[in-house]
Amino acid sequence: MALHLGDYRISLDSRESEANVNFVSHAHSDHTGGVSKSKKLIASDATRDLIEARYGVRAELSSLPDGVKLLNAGHVLGSKQLYADDSAHGYSLLYSGDYQMVESAAAERIELKQADVLILDSTYPYPWLHFGDREETVRAVQRYAAAKMEKGHVIFGAYAVGKSQEIISILNDAGIVPAVDARVAGVNDVYGRHGVHLEYSSIGSPEKEPVLVVESSKLGEFRSAVASRSGKRVFTAVASGWAKMFRFNTDVQFPLSDHADFQQALAYINACDPEVVLTCGGSARLFARNLRTLGYDARPIERLSRFSQSDLLVCSLTNR
Repeated sequence: MALHLGDYRISLDSRESEANVNFVSHAHSDHTGGVSKSKKLIASDATRDLIEARYGVRAELSSLPDGVKLLNAGHVLGSKQLYADDSAHGYSLLYSGDYQMVESAAAERIELKQADVLILDSTYPYPWLHFGDREETVRAVQRYAAAKMEKGHVIFGAYAVGKSQEIISILNDAGIVPAVDARVAGVNDVYGRHGVHLEYSSIGSPEKEPVLVVESSKLGEFRSAVASRSGKRVFTAVASGWAKMFRFNTDVQFPLSDHADFQQALAYINACDPEVVLTCGGSARLFARNLRTLGYDARPIERLSRFSQSDLLVCSLTNR
């Protein structure tokens, strides 16, 4: 997707040939398709620093076009929504990227703003899916870690950006200082430079560490290494919204998400009060259909050119 605003053609979390600047909402790999050394980025300083730490690319930031603002998305450190007041076409637009309405231990609180057109993430489109009370989940994580570290080793698998830092913060609040792998430590350093203080150590001999936080892809590797060397039991855990839908190959899974569930999405839509909701992502059609059953003017978009997107948005607003 690309927006045309004056001299700016802005891609939205993607790489578009017609774009001359790329908006990257946050530093997760499924949203960094627009990262390029040849084009400037619209992104937060924290996102640019996380991209450099995670992927080794130091991108140049662009100035914001007239009428464009970046608003906190509440997802991970530096995550932003893009708000555009398009005076040429007479409507305002808000692109959410990934977001959540509840406060996270390792991200800035979401900012809300009215917009005529809302382009909305569709990660969890199911009305029946609800993450429950976040504080109860946090306490469950803390109780589990405290109990199992007395019996052996606890290893949490998590994304290096965002979820690892939230788990570390949750453990810190319970007086637990975990050891982390090198990639998580590199991301932690960026969090520290942007004001998020975390207590952790780097993994030396993993079999000597009571609690570890490692990248999800390395969970099995660390589980095998610790089990073979320590002689103690190894307990594994993940904390993810997908725990509500899938069974992980771990001893326990906690439904702790950094995305909005369906009820949060409704609260977000109502706060933004758009005329039309355009859903994007792999579940865009299902999400739009479920929103329409509740009376929202919701339509899926998969991939729209600058021109067809502009036509659709203008028609959506002028022909209602």
